[in-house]
Amino acid sequence: MEHSLGTLLPLYSVIPFVGMLLSIALGPVLFPKFWHHHFGKVSAAWAALLAVPLIVAYGKQGVDELLHLLIADYIPFIVLIGSLFTVGGGILVRTSLRGTTWVNAGFLTIGAIIASWMGTTGAAMLLIRPFLRVNKDRKYKAFMVVFFIFMVANVGGALTPLGDPPLFLGFLHGVPFFWTLRLITPMAVVLAGLLLIYIVFDKYFLAKEQKEGNLAFASSSCNGVAAKDNSSGDSTLGKRLEVLGVQNFILLAAIIGVILFSGYVKMSEVSILGVHLGWQDVIRNLVLVAIVVISMKITPKAVREENEYSWGPILEIIYLFFGIFVTMAPALAILKAGESGALSFITAAVKEPVQYFWITGALSSFLDNAPTYLTFFSTALGQFYPGMAEAPAVAQFLVDQPLYLLAISAGSVFFGAVTYIGNAPNFMVRSIAEESGVKMPSFFGYMAYSFCILLPLFGIVTWLFFL
Repeated sequence: MEHSLGTLLPLYSVIPFVGMLLSIALGPVLFPKFWHHHFGKVSAAWAALLAVPLIVAYGKQGVDELLHLLIADYIPFIVLIGSLFTVGGGILVRTSLRGTTWVNAGFLTIGAIIASWMGTTGAAMLLIRPFLRVNKDRKYKAFMVVFFIFMVANVGGALTPLGDPPLFLGFLHGVPFFWTLRLITPMAVVLAGLLLIYIVFDKYFLAKEQKEGNLAFASSSCNGVAAKDNSSGDSTLGKRLEVLGVQNFILLAAIIGVILFSGYVKMSEVSILGVHLGWQDVIRNLVLVAIVVISMKITPKAVREENEYSWGPILEIIYLFFGIFVTMAPALAILKAGESGALSFITAAVKEPVQYFWITGALSSFLDNAPTYLTFFSTALGQFYPGMAEAPAVAQFLVDQPLYLLAISAGSVFFGAVTYIGNAPNFMVRSIAEESGVKMPSFFGYMAYSFCILLPLFGIVTWLFFL
């Protein structure tokens, strides 16, 4: 059904998606007050502008396409992101550490390491608030959050299906759980490059703070020690690290467990408004909702208040990604149609690992990286094993052409860092940072960072691994 609709849709059907992206990019810059109060309505308007003509023109096919996207993709996406956001927001990390270059580098390194095992969203939600708190006295913080998005919310999730949704889709389609550990070398190259660049940035801005008169903190930061301030009455004074809300770690383990359950266990299907879902997926979604409720019940209110937890970031994700998911439906359907679709010039051009890496990556920067991964995964299977059933084709693909899957996997994960919409944690991290008073770059301002920093590193990865 998806493929047949993709062969019918004209290229101009992606205009609402382009409009949605431009609204996200330009709205906060050109109309900040209007955008702040009405971004949900803007998202709904673009969704309606796509949905109504699609249903009028294609009838049941259009309805089925939208229902499948919302029930099978959008709702599970929101439920998973929401559960990780809620559980992560219930863990409070207190520390007397200050935001020196090496403390910040340690945060970024630890976050990148754990992202593959608790998900980029889980790692980002666990660490972004303490990361901001240890840097509360720093004047220039936006660049820190940008690097946090690069390393913790994206690149660090490359090693397991728990790390990033595209890899989980691969796991569901027959890629062994630990196969993605092969990405450790390209991931290490990117992370090492980012860490070195971060250290240069941090030292530059520390020196700038010194010159501008923030001498007390800059001096102590350069010496790597915390300033002593007994007048604050801070309960963490003298304590290097204290963690509250530890019961949420059990819930975090439960999230990981139910995700693995939905991947390994195959049950009968149930039809929801004509969309067929496995019972294992329904159970996963219900358990994740229950975990949200439990986390809110068992976490002391004072912990969330001190953690500056609010529903704002997740509501922004719910509203904006509704518009993104609905309006990107034609683009994904056309891509899935392959050489029979209006974007055949893209799919037909993808033949070598380097092309899979860059094209999968470029599209993952603006489309949902999970279905983009699956689209080019299927394209590669069709390229080498046309007509073969998926299970034996995947098994043979892993043996004969592992470099192609490495390229697809790396592209879909790494390039999620290129834009704010490339991966859901990007938006939440930005929103939390802005709630904490950090003036974050605009949509295009962020892309200036990513183009100048990430693309050269991806070029090095290409040269080392995919040529």
